[in-house]
Parts: sequence; C-alpha cells; structure tokens
Amino acid sequence: MLINFEYEELFFENDGVRLHAVAAGPELGPVVVLLHGFPEFWYGWRNQIGPLAAAGFRVVALDQRGYNLSSKPPMVSDYALPLLARDVLAIADQLGCERFYLAGHDWGAAVAWAVALQYPQRLHKLAIINVPHPAVMMHTLRTNPRQWLCSWYVLFFQLPWLPETAFSAFNFYLGARSLLRSSRPGAFTVEDLDLHRAAWSQPGAMRATINWYRAFIRHRPRIANPQVHTPTRILWGKQDKFLLSEMAQDSLRYCDSAELTYFPEATHWVQHEEAERVNRLLLEFFKS
Repeated sequence: MLINFEYEELFFENDGVRLHAVAAGPELGPVVVLLHGFPEFWYGWRNQIGPLAAAGFRVVALDQRGYNLSSKPPMVSDYALPLLARDVLAIADQLGCERFYLAGHDWGAAVAWAVALQYPQRLHKLAIINVPHPAVMMHTLRTNPRQWLCSWYVLFFQLPWLPETAFSAFNFYLGARSLLRSSRPGAFTVEDLDLHRAAWSQPGAMRATINWYRAFIRHRPRIANPQVHTPTRILWGKQDKFLLSEMAQDSLRYCDSAELTYFPEATHWVQHEEAERVNRLLLEFFKS
C-alpha cells in the first residue's frame, strides 16, 4: 500500500453505529471530511489525504457505514440518506468542530449534498465529485431514458441476495472488473484491487453496501428546499459511464455560489486519474 503520509485510525459513534476513519494533519487544523462512494472505502481518497494534511488541514477520511471497518447495520432503512448525513455530523461533533469542509465522491457526494441541504450552518465549503444535486438526479431519472440505461445496476441491486452473491463470486471478479472497465488504464493497480477485496471481504460488507441502493429506492427523503447555500465546487469527469455529464451543469442552478470544472478525459474516478489537478482545485477552493 503506497501511502506517503502519516495517518492514524480513529473510531466514532453515532446511535450505536461505529464509524472507522483515517486521519492526518495537525489536530488543531481546520477539519476536512472526505466521503467515499461505492464500492470503495477511505482508501479512495489516498491521493488527496496527504496534500490536504500537508497544507494544514485536519483530514478525516471516513469508512461510511456498511463499508470496510465501520459497522454494518442489518436493515435497508439503516442506509437512508438522513442517517448517513447524521453520521457526518456525529464525527464533527466528536471532533469538537462547529464548522468544517466537506468533500464527497459518488455516494459520498450524495451524502455531502444531503449534509449541505440539512445542515448548511455546519459547513464552510462543499466539494462534489461526479454526482449531481439530488433534485437534478431525480428529474433526470424521470425524464431521460439514457440515464436509466447508465443506471441499470440500480434496479439489479433491488433484488434480494443475488447482487451481493454475484459481486462476491470468484474472489470479487465482477467488483474488480467493474472498477477496471469504468476507469482509465492504471487508475487501479493490482495492489489497489487487493485492498478493495479485503474491504469487500469484511463480514456483511457486500449486503450493507448494496443496501445503500435499496434504501435509495425505498426511503427517498423529501427535499423541502433544494437550494444549497454553502459555497460549492463541482468536479466532473466527462467520460463517466454511470452519470450523464449534463447533470453537473444543471446542478449549478440549485446553488447560491458554485463553480464547475470538467475533466474532459477523466471518468467517474477522476480523483484517481487526475489526482494532482483535483488536489490543486480542492486546496485553492478550501483555502480561498
């Protein structure tokens, strides 16, 4: 595992759920919480943790509930977005942090949008990677068949037991293949995939992580006010095979203050493929 920064492991609690995280940077530095998506874990931010910590931030990269070393509650309802957002607030509270910076990718970005909508007073700034504002996502699913073609796996994940069985078969062949086929060559090394397999092998992990998708369909929260008041920066790889890139532009109208940067050659995994530029943009945004 090529980690070029010193880190420590932390555990947090939220209503009986134990949350594992990796932290780096000065303990009294401004807090940045990093939220990964499916099917990753804290390691999905390995290229960002060190540079952010070196710039003086206290960086906390979370294993979200259901993933890797965090608790894996059994019910689909345990993965509803309001609960996932409260996990983030619980971490900030236990760090003694009234306001913090938040960045999310994939499902982590969906949680980050939810935190910004529910708890805007807690955030300094919001960084989003390759997931649209929830209102844009729902509108696009209702009106654009192309997005459903990209999101076919969401419907497959609604089936009982079969998705996690298929994902896990033959030493997680489909999981590793999905990462490799949806990313640029070299984005995930053999060592990276071995570490992902170790995280996927944690007892109950596959069912828990797929329950996020089941909860998305069964427990969709109502958005009382879709406007995001937190300053926002959206980074988007235009070669994303899962999400239509026009949703990034559409998300801007729901933000009081937002900037969008496209990465024309990057895929859904932009923070892996364009790490240096992503780091520069995050640092400029958080420090400005």
